[in-house]
Amino acid sequence: MQNEPRIGILVVAYNAATTLARVLDRIPRDFTHRIAEVLVSDDGSQDSTYLVGMGYRQIRDDLPLTVIRQPMNLGYGGNQKVGYEWAIEKNLDIVVLLHGDGQYAPELLPEMVAPLENGSCDAVFGSRMLEPGAARKGGMPLYKLYGNRILTRFENTLAGAELSEWHSGYRAYRVDALKDVPFERNSDGFDFDTQIILQFLEAGKRITEIPIPTFYGDEICYVNGVRYARDISKHVLKYRLQSAGFGNGESLSAAPGAYEKKSAPDTSHSRILTWIGSQKPGKVLDIGCSDGSVASELRASGHEVTGIDLEESPGVRENVDHFFKADLDKGLPAEIVGKFDIVLAADVVEHVRDPANLLGEMRELLASDGSIVVSVPNFGHWYPRTRILFGSFDYDRRGILDGTHLRFFTRSSFERLIKSQGLRVKRRHYIGLPIEVLYRGTAKDGDQGKSGKFIKIIDKVALQLRPTMFAYQFVYELAVDKQAKPELLVNKSRKASPIPASEELGEAGRIR
Repeated sequence: MQNEPRIGILVVAYNAATTLARVLDRIPRDFTHRIAEVLVSDDGSQDSTYLVGMGYRQIRDDLPLTVIRQPMNLGYGGNQKVGYEWAIEKNLDIVVLLHGDGQYAPELLPEMVAPLENGSCDAVFGSRMLEPGAARKGGMPLYKLYGNRILTRFENTLAGAELSEWHSGYRAYRVDALKDVPFERNSDGFDFDTQIILQFLEAGKRITEIPIPTFYGDEICYVNGVRYARDISKHVLKYRLQSAGFGNGESLSAAPGAYEKKSAPDTSHSRILTWIGSQKPGKVLDIGCSDGSVASELRASGHEVTGIDLEESPGVRENVDHFFKADLDKGLPAEIVGKFDIVLAADVVEHVRDPANLLGEMRELLASDGSIVVSVPNFGHWYPRTRILFGSFDYDRRGILDGTHLRFFTRSSFERLIKSQGLRVKRRHYIGLPIEVLYRGTAKDGDQGKSGKFIKIIDKVALQLRPTMFAYQFVYELAVDKQAKPELLVNKSRKASPIPASEELGEAGRIR
């Protein structure tokens, strides 16, 4: 941000003819020279709000004021969308949301933008709850006070935040941060404010709060409290599920980044590290190495690791000994020579068009006594079965129904694939439901609590009784089956034929 940021003020107004001029009057005179743009957006008011704004522009020459009238009511959220798009088009650095009804103090505009100017955050929220007792002194009714506190605590718990208030409409944003979130996908209603907080949290944006006075005058409240509480509860619950991998995450800020290392006990990664770490140091080929977090632990055990992935994640070259960038749908890189003691494919084969070809190439790179370690999600798990049963099949951001998965496997179908490639199962392990992801990003992140531990026990018992239904993943160690008949082997050569240009998948070959 420049030393003198371009500051814009967005005034959202609906039926604010009696209050708009007073709100604009209260903008500090010694602050106006720092304001690049002011937009009053009349949201299809039924009174003379627009005319008041136009008249005010004629008498105030020190305020760079633009007044527009929406031809129809866009809603509180819809009006904000117009304003933030305006801020982006005007190349502003900071935009402050101000209400035309006078509920929030324009006198605090310098304090609202100060943390953004010094670069300490991406958004500033005015909070009526930071100072004990201030909300009641300002006239906030008891039912709104307690409703605010209950909803805020609920939202903080599920979203892993520590905001004192989620429901203030006095906000300032860094415009570059707004560009990073899909705010245009949000609701047009009052729940827009909750959705944009969730988007900022998902995108890792920094939020700062400052105390503001509470004011309740004779303005008309257009919020349906019951509907508002229902809507924001729905959004934060949806966010919690999407953060755990369920749902497509279309309203969140970005697709998941590098494939995360699963560090909790008895996950596929911990099982893989236990198996490989217990073997004498050797050469490991890590297919789908992502950022190399698993490879770094293998190297710490003395292994020499060569990594392959579709994209080069930040830090990967520091975590592996050698790195190759390759699209697995076109085969393993021809530059890889020699034999490996272990070929690792953790959560990889489900992402390629031809898993048989990939397994065949992995087999050819094995040393005579080497082994393949591979993990795959179980499509026979109760979760996808239930979704199919109720006709609600769709892809998720992560997990068994990850939207980047091209192939699905049950235990029997994957073991048939193993056998077809001249491989045999040395050992198999069942991985249970990843309970820890449900707490990821919440106030209990890293601590499953009593409820999580209880669910884990139940899942473990069910896993023992019927693994084909309750195993979330399968982890295998494979070896070459020297008794396999040559005619059963699908792949004779590691040099895979290139895919015709008309069949190029591009991002479909991404390893996640």
